[in-house]
Amino acid sequence: MFRGKFALLSACLLLAGSASAAVTVNYVQPDKFSDMPRAPYQRQPALDDFAEHFRQLGETLRADQDLTIDVLDINLAGREEPNRFGGDEIRVMHGGADWPRMQLRYTLTDHGRTVASGEAQLADQNYATRINSYPGDARWPHEKQMIDDWWRKTIVPLVKPGR
Repeated sequence: MFRGKFALLSACLLLAGSASAAVTVNYVQPDKFSDMPRAPYQRQPALDDFAEHFRQLGETLRADQDLTIDVLDINLAGREEPNRFGGDEIRVMHGGADWPRMQLRYTLTDHGRTVASGEAQLADQNYATRINSYPGDARWPHEKQMIDDWWRKTIVPLVKPGR
């Protein structure tokens, strides 16, 4: 009986010590980003939302892969305009030259060895007319769709078994 419990405990410790994929998101001078909510109580949750989105996408990485993303700039879809009735500004999307953009620097490692790195300029000029997989009431649906597109094009091909 004791040996069985010891073997089970040993197996659990081995699994807990195994490598797991990680996504680290760093914001480089976020106070200078092109277009983010101005109020700190709105800005930080937006940054947290994007970091969490990258981490959720990172669940597709293999256990021995790690990804570091430095976000260099964010320009959200639409423009903030004054609210005529007081309170917070409102974000208005016209579908013209107000498309979402994001500038990233990324490094993907596999067993600690760099397998890909670079800078990426994400943009979605057709954000207002394309089918979006996020519901309209989701936070940052256009930006998340743009990030997903980049992820599928850039990161997914590097996440192959046995590489």
